[in-house]
Amino acid sequence: MTNFSVWAPAADGVEVDVAGRSYPMSQGDRPGWWRTQVTAADGTDYGYRLDGGEPLADPRSPRQPYGPAGASRTYDHRSFVWTDARWHGEPVQGAVIYELHVGTFTAAGTLDAAIGRLDHLTELGVTVVELMPLAAFPGGHGWGYDGIDLWAVHEPYGGPDALKRFVDACHSRGLAVYLDVVYNHVGPGNRLASFGPYFTDVYTTPWGPAVNLDQPGSDEVRSFIVGNALMWLRDYHLDGLRLDAVHAFQDHRALHILEELAAAADGLAAASRRSIVLVAESDMNNPRLITSRQAGGYGLAAQWNDDFHHSVHALVTGERQGYYGDFGAIAGLAKVLTGAFFHDGTWSSFRERTHGRPVDTLSTPGYRFVVFDQDHDQVGNRATGDRLPATLAGHPHRDGLLRIAAGLVLTAPFTPMLFMGEEWGADTPWQFFTDHTDPLFAEAVSTGRRSEFAAHGWDSAAVPDPQDKETFLRSKLDWAQPDREPYRSLLGWYRSLIALRRSRPELTDPRLDQVRVTCDEEARWLVVHRGPLRIAANLGDSDARVPLGPVGTGKPVTLVTSDPGISVSQDAITLPAAAFAVIDLA
Repeated sequence: MTNFSVWAPAADGVEVDVAGRSYPMSQGDRPGWWRTQVTAADGTDYGYRLDGGEPLADPRSPRQPYGPAGASRTYDHRSFVWTDARWHGEPVQGAVIYELHVGTFTAAGTLDAAIGRLDHLTELGVTVVELMPLAAFPGGHGWGYDGIDLWAVHEPYGGPDALKRFVDACHSRGLAVYLDVVYNHVGPGNRLASFGPYFTDVYTTPWGPAVNLDQPGSDEVRSFIVGNALMWLRDYHLDGLRLDAVHAFQDHRALHILEELAAAADGLAAASRRSIVLVAESDMNNPRLITSRQAGGYGLAAQWNDDFHHSVHALVTGERQGYYGDFGAIAGLAKVLTGAFFHDGTWSSFRERTHGRPVDTLSTPGYRFVVFDQDHDQVGNRATGDRLPATLAGHPHRDGLLRIAAGLVLTAPFTPMLFMGEEWGADTPWQFFTDHTDPLFAEAVSTGRRSEFAAHGWDSAAVPDPQDKETFLRSKLDWAQPDREPYRSLLGWYRSLIALRRSRPELTDPRLDQVRVTCDEEARWLVVHRGPLRIAANLGDSDARVPLGPVGTGKPVTLVTSDPGISVSQDAITLPAAAFAVIDLA
């Protein structure tokens, strides 16, 4: 017998359609819940009828073989044979994360095809694969942030077994797997409101009605979210979750949903004796997210740090529009390298108010901040989706600046993250693409995208149509690139930096109070002091002789250099324009 249950508190009657036959359900012991048992084999299609209406997909559907609007299908998580019994996870300390989008990572765009590229990642030296959202969404391709059936793996990617094969294959290679999950909104076309008060109009979000986290009925909504998170971590053996845009959560209860998620994840970690990591995406610059629950925080393992990205991007590109307006000074990057946030209670010209609060560098380890010079948002939300190599195309020091950006990320006292293809300088675009099946909504998205960038001075004709399939196809990686120059050399640079990070404990030392930076704004150089190591970068257009500070008794040893013209004396390094080096003074 198969148990069927659904929360539908407003319904007067509920039936479950199983393999074309309807069965009445009765109210269970929990308010608003309806239950019944039906003889049904694994892989049977079903749906719920509320008060005699059309059959609807299960809000907790484990599989949607016909897409979000179709029937749900039963799925037995116990049937998959795992081979990772000896895997116990990967803590965020010392990790190197690699963010990828399944649909554009390979030509085939499936999880099984992605397995074929895992050896590339192990040779690169990363330790964590972070998958962009996989919850079932309308159409065949998209970024995944408009998921509708949050418990089902997007079928065009291969469905639930394919995700398990991917995770199992990663674990066999020593790679942890994080999944990007979206709990701040649900995609258009969802039918959750038909079942219960999943949303509230007390608050609004940029994406529509706010998820009901603190209004009447929110107990079950929070249970839905926490249960979903545990499902991914338990049934798919995932090692962590990246929580999308947590600043959009509207939750004024004494126990915040983030703290509740962290406590539940800790419980699962203890029961399964493995490491489980929760990482927040947040633009609040609020260290409370990563402060322990014992100290009054939410207890998350880490959070993304956009200030690091903005500091590096503004320096290497010279861009100052929008939120880059406050960035671009060498001293600003020095502040981020030693204190994590640039905006730590300072004035934000973009927001027209003060923003953020300081990080306690004595008690907060640097690994709790995930840093990057490219990610899906910072590239894909540019008008044409140009990656950093394309943004710098035509710059006389393009290759040197790319190496500096990579060097700053991979030698920082934080947790570094790469965006797929970055390691070889992929210049294929990563654009915003959708495949919405509702023609009115699809047109609204296309028109809105063009209007948004036209308002910021872009030629609307140059903005790719998200609904055009070519926009999606252009965003796929070209795996022929890393086999030829100049891509091959840059790939070697990334491998060298990651290998150095893993071999020198000074580079993974998380003590922010031990990091010191010297810099010259006019000459445009900086030196990061990490124990006996000196990380030197010249972002200027001419040679710079850069003092290294106090030296040891031996001769300085150059560990990695981006330019053959770099020379080191006993107490200084001479860097050509746009050059980077790591020197050991011990």
